[in-house]
Amino acid sequence: MPDIADPQQHVKPFVHETPRSKALHFSLSEIQSRMQLHEPDALDLEYTRTMMGFLLLQPAPRRLSMIGLGGGSLAKFCHRHLPRTQIRVLEINPHVIALREAFQVPPDDGRFAVVCGDGAKLVREAAQACDVLLVDGYDSDGLPARLCSQRFYYDCHAALQPGGVMVANLHVAHKRFDICVDRIRRRFDGSALVVDCGDLSNSIVFAFKGCAPGLLRERMGRVPKGLCNGPFNQLRASFAAIGAAAAEQFV
Repeated sequence: MPDIADPQQHVKPFVHETPRSKALHFSLSEIQSRMQLHEPDALDLEYTRTMMGFLLLQPAPRRLSMIGLGGGSLAKFCHRHLPRTQIRVLEINPHVIALREAFQVPPDDGRFAVVCGDGAKLVREAAQACDVLLVDGYDSDGLPARLCSQRFYYDCHAALQPGGVMVANLHVAHKRFDICVDRIRRRFDGSALVVDCGDLSNSIVFAFKGCAPGLLRERMGRVPKGLCNGPFNQLRASFAAIGAAAAEQFV
C-alpha cells in the first residue's frame, strides 16, 4: 500500500478546463469529477446525484463520512445543503487534496474536515459511528482492493449507527462487480439496493443497517423533509429511479 505521507507514492491527477467546466482526471479516458463553473456546488455527474439517495432514509444525518474527495462534488453539495451535519472526508492522495481550492471545496471548520488518510483503516478505527457512509474512493488504477474486500464491508457495517446507510459507487465493468455486490449483501443481511445509473457505467449500491425491506420500499418513495426546491430539482430524477429499483427489488 502507498505511504500516505509520501506524495511521490501517489499518482498526480490533472485538471482539464473548458469555458464552462472544470474536470479532475487521472487519464483522458475517464473523468473522476466535474464542476460547472457557473454552478460549482451542483452535482454534474449522474452517479453523484444517485448517491444522494441516502436522503430518502436519512434526510438529516448527524454524522456523515466520505471515502474519496475527488473534485469534491459530493462534499460541497452536502456542506451546502446539510448545514447541521458533521462531515468528514477521507482522501488518501495528497495531490487530490492539494486541488481542493481549484474545485472550490470549502475550508475545514467546526463541522467539515478533509483528512488525508486510508479510508479503509480510518473506518476500521472509527471512534464515532456515522449515520451515512459514502464510498467513492477510486484511484488511477480504479477501485482499490482494500475498499471492496469482505473485511472492509464488515468494517463499514460496524461504523454505522443503527438505521445507517452505506452508499458505494461501483463501476459496472469492474471484473469483481458481482463479487462486491454479494459481499455487501452478505454483511448487510440482504438489505441492499442496486441502482443502475443512466450512463450505464456506474451502479450505486445502498446498504442499510437494521432496516427491513418492507420499510425500505415504503420510504424510498417519499420526498425527504427539509430539502429545498433547488437541490430537490437536481435529485428528482435520481430519486424516481431509486424508488423504481426499490419497488422491483424489495417485493
